[in-house]
Amino acid sequence: MSNAATIRCVIVDDEPLAVGLLAQYVEKTPGLVVVFKTTHVLEALSVIEQGEADLLFLDIHMPELSGMQFMKLIGNRCKVVLTTAYPQYALEGYEHDVVDYLLKPFSFDRYMMAVMKARERLDHKAGAAEKDQPDHLFIKAEYRIQKVNLDAIFYIEALRDYVAFHTPGSKILSLESMKKMEATLPPATFIRIHKSYIINRNKIEFLDRGKVIINGQYLPVGDTYRDRFMALLGIG
Repeated sequence: MSNAATIRCVIVDDEPLAVGLLAQYVEKTPGLVVVFKTTHVLEALSVIEQGEADLLFLDIHMPELSGMQFMKLIGNRCKVVLTTAYPQYALEGYEHDVVDYLLKPFSFDRYMMAVMKARERLDHKAGAAEKDQPDHLFIKAEYRIQKVNLDAIFYIEALRDYVAFHTPGSKILSLESMKKMEATLPPATFIRIHKSYIINRNKIEFLDRGKVIINGQYLPVGDTYRDRFMALLGIG
């Protein structure tokens, strides 16, 4: 993750006021966006398992499942900053390799220290991953396997039994599935905006009344995907 990349944040705390305060802090922080917030810890599980979070602000004392138990469920899928009113759990938290431990009530300055630590770890992780990240993929097109450069893709469109890769001057039809493409393509660049469309965010020209314009084409943003899409673009 480069310094310009957006850090996708999830906030979990059984106290609504604590969730609201942290959400305000994140909204004030350049480069961070809240993609999900909840007072029920298990509601966050699917978001994290699907790889949609980079940083989790997690309370320790919650009625359904403790923060420590939840970290065991999610493994190393994202970085974690623990938030709690109980200092005695700090050592156990660091044994789980958490980024930081915020003792309530904490100030915006103290929160920013945690964010800087998280950004350093995420930048390091992304830098290592980018060395292995291919800039292309191979897809099944007709009777051959075709190489497609990722930066040449404007968007991908679902067409019944096929998907179409829209690239400069051509539309490549493939038997690949949208589900597979969503799982394979880099999530920081390729975003699902509709059941029928995955777009390359670097190719967006502008947004207009609920549509994304790419290469002169007006693509609809589905209701299911709208909030997450706008959050990833950093638009409130």
